[in-house]
Amino acid sequence: MEHMTDNIYFKDRESRFIMVNKSFCDWTGLSNEAVIGKTDFDLFASAHAQQAYDDEQRIIATGEPIIGIEEKETWEDGRITWVSSTKMPLKSAEGEIIGTFGISRDITEHKEAELRAAYYAEQIRRIKEEMEEDVRMAAELQKTFFPRTYPVYPPGAAPGHRRFEFLHHYNASGGVSGDFCTIQELSDSKVGIFLCDVMGHGVRAALVTALICALVEETAPVESDPGRFLSRMNSLLLPILRQEDIFLYATACYMVLDMETGLLQFANAGHPVPFHFQALEKRAVWLMDDPAQRGPALAIAEGMQFQTLERQVAEEDRVVMYTDGLYEVIGDDGEELGEERLLAAASRQAGKDLPDLFSGLLEEVRCFAADGKFDDDICLAGFRRRAL
Repeated sequence: MEHMTDNIYFKDRESRFIMVNKSFCDWTGLSNEAVIGKTDFDLFASAHAQQAYDDEQRIIATGEPIIGIEEKETWEDGRITWVSSTKMPLKSAEGEIIGTFGISRDITEHKEAELRAAYYAEQIRRIKEEMEEDVRMAAELQKTFFPRTYPVYPPGAAPGHRRFEFLHHYNASGGVSGDFCTIQELSDSKVGIFLCDVMGHGVRAALVTALICALVEETAPVESDPGRFLSRMNSLLLPILRQEDIFLYATACYMVLDMETGLLQFANAGHPVPFHFQALEKRAVWLMDDPAQRGPALAIAEGMQFQTLERQVAEEDRVVMYTDGLYEVIGDDGEELGEERLLAAASRQAGKDLPDLFSGLLEEVRCFAADGKFDDDICLAGFRRRAL
């Protein structure tokens, strides 16, 4: 008993110490003679002493031991220690309970680490809740960047007499995303359609979309040529996104549609090539004949010039822009859907109205995905030229 590092003690029926080992003396800082005859009330603060007394009196009354309890010991000088204690009834040779005995192990260091861990876990939980709330608010704010109304042509025309129908779809893989689109009137007969995809996900990408949203609102009214528009966007974004410790870029496609003539002008900055659903041929084709014409992404290099292309949109044709999350899904065989299979899926949806076309295209992609889900942000924007 004298060589054990745990504290061992024996008490009478009044919870007075009648024997202790050397470790107990070292623990209390008192000699054996100074401890004998004293109670916990003489060594510790009253709250701990009272709890220990009540426990020991219950053991004496019932004969039931207390095993492996954690006790917080507050000393008279304010110092706090922790022990793991087991207390048993002390019996005479005749089996009569004459007191208690116990063994306590110092777990102060372990308990303090546990309490610190619990404190940090609570702080992390609170920070996580605050961040989640911030992200929820950011997600609601980000939705306001997207179109809430669509252009009407001829101006003031009733729904059944409008020459063009517009639609967009947005789905974030997380709370916020790096996908963004806008459909805005440039004049009574012209509309600008912009869609972009910022590298990465989450809050960082979403912050860049907020910046791009502001730049589009500023640039579109003064630069009607899509190629020059993207060049201007590139020059504005490059010094912001290209810092020493930051590497961000965005792919984008910008269209200017003349709703009076059906002439579509467009330019591409490293973005997936839009679909042209040709009503007469009942098929979907790439809007660009040569995918190499899509150009580099925004904020990659200085002084980039983007080519403006033209395409005539016939009656009942549809044009759909999309982000790469639509085809970067993995199937059961471990292969990516890819752009060519997406084009084939688009051809199967040719001839449908825009809402059915969007939902049918999304459903085909979901069916291909191994888990039936999109792992990336998704954004689509498009229009249909109606036959009146």
